[in-house]
Amino acid sequence: MRSLMCVLFLVIFCSKRSAPAAPVWCCFDFIDFQIPSKRIVGAVDTDSHCPNAAIVVMTPRNEFCVKADEAWIKEEEEKQ
Repeated sequence: MRSLMCVLFLVIFCSKRSAPAAPVWCCFDFIDFQIPSKRIVGAVDTDSHCPNAAIVVMTPRNEFCVKADEAWIKEEEEKQ
């Protein structure tokens, strides 16, 4: 009986400890200029749980947050 209670306690304790995963990237500040196509080495959409829909654009030196509704980034995504 005691071992059953211990197992039950462990199951309840372990199930409460698992927290939801945090988004990898969320953007709060956005650039107001266009990045030349030849400088872009990658792009990643932000997580759907982020407060702002955005795309993280990577260049060889930096990462920039761009609003997902920007026309130029939509065109870049279509090229890929």
